[in-house]
Amino acid sequence: MATKPILSVSGVAKTFILHLREGARLPVVNGAGFDLYAGECVALGGPSGAGKSSLLKMVYGNYRVDDGAIRVRDGDEVVDVATAPPRRLIRLRDTTMGYVSQFLRVIPRVGARDVVAEPLIHDGVAPEEATKRAGELLARLNLPERLWALPPATFSGGEQQRVNIARGLIAHRPLLLMDEPTASLDAANRAVVVQLIEEKKRAGVAILGIFHDAEVREAVCDRVIDVTSFGQMAA
Repeated sequence: MATKPILSVSGVAKTFILHLREGARLPVVNGAGFDLYAGECVALGGPSGAGKSSLLKMVYGNYRVDDGAIRVRDGDEVVDVATAPPRRLIRLRDTTMGYVSQFLRVIPRVGARDVVAEPLIHDGVAPEEATKRAGELLARLNLPERLWALPPATFSGGEQQRVNIARGLIAHRPLLLMDEPTASLDAANRAVVVQLIEEKKRAGVAILGIFHDAEVREAVCDRVIDVTSFGQMAA
């Protein structure tokens, strides 16, 4: 294991203010802290409402942090997501931090294979090679070739999730965040995702995720962080 973490979360606190409820305050986490190293997969655990998704979104920079630091190693530089300006955060996502969300959000009328290939093209891979690799990954995830040219908005939930996984995994990013990646998948495709995650770990990728599927969590995760230990007070 590397001596320096890829991700270091320290003293992170977050409270939502409910403006439609007369400014009621809803604490999410307080004093969250942990490190994540290359080649390991760590799950955020705890019951619904514990703050798992909120914490994941704070690491990615989608939610503002009230207090604390979220440091991500980007080559020789360490970037604090909690204070980084928007352009630096965008660059960090381009080079270092990937995200597989629960829901696929893509440009309408763009075919599934092109959706998956786009991150590789952004990284400078030739379009022909990117398209080829996208097709290979979609095939591994058992998405029928007849669907590759069609826009994913027309797909079932499970088909969309496989496109989402392929897009999130196709390019190398040292840090990968995953939010319930197998929620809509059958057993065969869950097994494929487990294989893909193991391959990422062997390639030195650090993975932080929410895995409600106990079998998947036990198969890929090296440890579980109990989010309820971070002073969470909300239901």
